[in-house]
Amino acid sequence: MDFFAQQWTTYRTVVDHDLMEHQGLRAALSQALAAWFEARSADAPAPTLVDLGCGDLAQLGPLLQGLPLASYTGLDLTEAVLPLAAAQLEGAVFPRHWRCGDLLAWAQGELADDPNPEPVDLIHSSFAVHHLADADKLAWLEGCRRRIRPNGLLLWADVFRPAGETLEAYLQRYLQRVGQGWLVLSDAQRQLVQGHVGQFDIPAERGVIEDLAAQAGWHWQWAWQGSHNAEAMAVLTPA
Repeated sequence: MDFFAQQWTTYRTVVDHDLMEHQGLRAALSQALAAWFEARSADAPAPTLVDLGCGDLAQLGPLLQGLPLASYTGLDLTEAVLPLAAAQLEGAVFPRHWRCGDLLAWAQGELADDPNPEPVDLIHSSFAVHHLADADKLAWLEGCRRRIRPNGLLLWADVFRPAGETLEAYLQRYLQRVGQGWLVLSDAQRQLVQGHVGQFDIPAERGVIEDLAAQAGWHWQWAWQGSHNAEAMAVLTPA
């Protein structure tokens, strides 16, 4: 099994066993989107959606299929997942665009062959932005703010640190959670997850990230909180 297949098999096991509470997150995302669509005027044009870090869409594909979109763009740094995502939206009535690229580059308008040169209505990102340093998170928020329409919506699902918790304390707590609680994974899979978390995860601190979002021109509202003081979803609207 190559490294990508090993990583993705582990990720699918995490999702399928709801170890990061994807089921609750998906329900919250569905509710937030339904409320946004309901609040739109009947004659509003169909919205465009950009999904930053789309993954394989195994969880969100059925939800996205039912949305009345003008277009969907799925972007991910891992090119190998894009055909998997495309299969999940096969037959959708709206145009789909797939790009291998960086979510910060998209936000800053630096993505080559950008399928969305005009402002978009909906931006979604799930478990991807926590890999950015705080300065880059601010740059991402600023870029998304520039690229969204006045009545648009940014849906940000991710891991976040409780206010006042250091990154070191968070990582220790999360690594312990994986080691002691994710027993459906093999030892090798748990070590793979722990290695990834320890090397790449820089979750934003609650409170601090809300201040950065306000600085970037957003109103922030928590829409869902997981049960581990980590996973959560925020809904951001232009200020």
